[in-house]
Amino acid sequence: MAWILFLILVAIILGIVGVAASGLLYLLFIGIAVFLVALALGITRLRKGPPVR
Repeated sequence: MAWILFLILVAIILGIVGVAASGLLYLLFIGIAVFLVALALGITRLRKGPPVR
């Protein structure tokens, strides 16, 4: 779960930098891609359920 939160944080940072800095719009698209990967990982983890010990 920590990896998913980390990926979402990275996506937000890349998106902000991509919008704020001129000429770095590609960072916004990379941030969107990272966010979608984190979203997909989160959905698959929720469907599997908690790990069994």
